[in-house]
Amino acid sequence: MSGAIIFIQNDLKITDTQVEILAGILNVYSLVGSTVAGRTSDWIGRRYTIVVAAVILFVGALLMGFATNYSFLMFGRFVAGVGVGYALVIAPVYTAEVSPASSRGFLASFPEVFINCGILLGYVSNYAFSKFPTHLGWRLMLGIGAVPCVFLAVGVLAMPESPRWLVLQGRLGDAKRVLGKTSDSKEEADLRLADIKEAAGIPQDYNGVIVSVSKRSHGEGVWRELMRPTPAVRRVLIAAIGIHFFQQASGIDAVVLYSPRIFEKAGIHKKNDKLLATMAVGFVKTLFILVATFFLDKVGRRPLLLSSVAGMIVSLSGLATGLTIIDHSHRKLIWAIAICLTTILSYVAFFSIGMGPITSVYSSEVLPLKLRAQGAGIVIAVNRVTSGVISMTFLSLTKAITTGGAFFLFAGIAMVAFVFFYTFLPETQGKTLEEMDALFNGFKWKSSMRRRNSKEEIDGNSNEKTNGPIQSGTS
Repeated sequence: MSGAIIFIQNDLKITDTQVEILAGILNVYSLVGSTVAGRTSDWIGRRYTIVVAAVILFVGALLMGFATNYSFLMFGRFVAGVGVGYALVIAPVYTAEVSPASSRGFLASFPEVFINCGILLGYVSNYAFSKFPTHLGWRLMLGIGAVPCVFLAVGVLAMPESPRWLVLQGRLGDAKRVLGKTSDSKEEADLRLADIKEAAGIPQDYNGVIVSVSKRSHGEGVWRELMRPTPAVRRVLIAAIGIHFFQQASGIDAVVLYSPRIFEKAGIHKKNDKLLATMAVGFVKTLFILVATFFLDKVGRRPLLLSSVAGMIVSLSGLATGLTIIDHSHRKLIWAIAICLTTILSYVAFFSIGMGPITSVYSSEVLPLKLRAQGAGIVIAVNRVTSGVISMTFLSLTKAITTGGAFFLFAGIAMVAFVFFYTFLPETQGKTLEEMDALFNGFKWKSSMRRRNSKEEIDGNSNEKTNGPIQSGTS
């Protein structure tokens, strides 16, 4: 949409306010999809919910591509927004539930990877279709999004259903087959099945192919538990909602949606140059999120997330400073333009190395099994509302406090995010989804660090006992 907006505004003669609404309203519309996606997936399964999302997105893309006026285009955005809400909820939930603990971070980051691939392809298509007549070019930019939806809807039918959803339906035989295919060993598959049965409230001695389950397994009563959570679940909800809020409040959608305007403020005025610079943003964002996928299960969530936010703070501060200098200068400052370009690229790089992929990974793995799908709907709703507020007010904000001032504000929000993540979010690397409740029950970051150090000492002592007596002079 970022590149298409330039041509839509010229073709349909819409105001900046209408541009803000058009760009950001998709996030508000996605609330419809995210609200019902959890219940839908509890009822028909994770896999078929992805098919529903793909069909809705397909229709939305076609409607936008054939839009004849602003109202028609807004209706197409509404339909696409519902599909986006469905997809944002179900994709990370499905991936987390299918993945083994040893590679869950790597696999659960795939939805974010392909979102960024889609953004990059969108930037490339913007540049390619910009050569077409204005009235045709932006319609092709938006309508081409229908093509991937077909591949998604067909491809997902060849994928297995979530074993955790199957257990909740009492289909233990089907769940065991899926776990056998998605685990590193038969022993791991049996252990995962036992953990899932315990979380679902199914006795361990129930080993039939199909067992009877309560109606709650179809999602009934979940909202009551979410509204009146236990202390551990409350901490989980605060952590999941917090990470989604700060992901968007730190300004990423302002850069993604309005990068051509930001580059114009930075001193790049040719339309082709702005689109090429925007493509660079998409390339860097995609490249670094690919790098992040290989470190999530090796380095851990917390180190990557904290490093990511620290880099974002520095980059946002540098970008805000560069834009402020350019805004107050009466001549072209090449060095200031270079600072702005460098810090925009470093900002999206740092975002993609941690904050981008970890948000969906973390929230999908910490939510309890019975609350996961509908809990994911809540946190995605917070994510989309925050994104909508940012994208629908960014141009007005820049007019009120300047573009540089807006990015100083985002830098301040990122600082608050760093403090929140450092003090409130425990490490989840290597934990099974069924262990999260105990992890959050009474978690305090200082005591957590002491427990980790104590565990390392115990492990070290046990290794020493295994390898022989401690040698004299060592401690």
